[in-house]
Amino acid sequence: MTSAFLPPLLPVFAAYLLAVASPGPSTMAIMAVAMRQGRAAGIALALGVVSGSLIWAALAAAGLSALLTAWAGALFAIKLAGGVYLLHLAVKSARAALAPEPRAGTEPKLRTRAALYRRGVLLHLTNPKAVLGWIAILALGLRPEAPAGSLPAILAGCAALGLAVNLGYALAFSTAVMARAYRRARRGIEGALALLFGAAGLRLLWARP
Repeated sequence: MTSAFLPPLLPVFAAYLLAVASPGPSTMAIMAVAMRQGRAAGIALALGVVSGSLIWAALAAAGLSALLTAWAGALFAIKLAGGVYLLHLAVKSARAALAPEPRAGTEPKLRTRAALYRRGVLLHLTNPKAVLGWIAILALGLRPEAPAGSLPAILAGCAALGLAVNLGYALAFSTAVMARAYRRARRGIEGALALLFGAAGLRLLWARP
């Protein structure tokens, strides 16, 4: 990225960094999976989240905002799917919180990295705030005075920031210290996740179109 792009795009990158680093369902899921299943699992989920974000970015750049304006049902469908999926995650976390401590040799089967990657993609694709956020980001960066080539610069820069933040969460919360903390506070962590996912899902379902 040349120096000609950086000054005009600094507000774009600052806004994106603030959004991606703020605690939410995706970041909390990465933290929990990294503590529960380790570094590789956390990274797989984080890569799925970043991939989902870039899919929304590509769709927003291709004119999804026009579709959302022309067909109000599109955003409603996304919100409905997102709310239901978040409630599904809330139920799973609540069951994990209420489950007894597993005895040695009876631990539940862990999800594969491919399954975790798909979960990360789905978690982000069912979040309507993600596409609305990308529409706002692109509107901020693609002003009439923006230099040519700003769109690929925005996508590349935000992709790098998203990878750094989400992989950072996966690495930080997959340490042995955090794994021990999860085992000690498993019920509380899963219970907090259930509340977070449940509140986020209900907020999506109850929000006005």
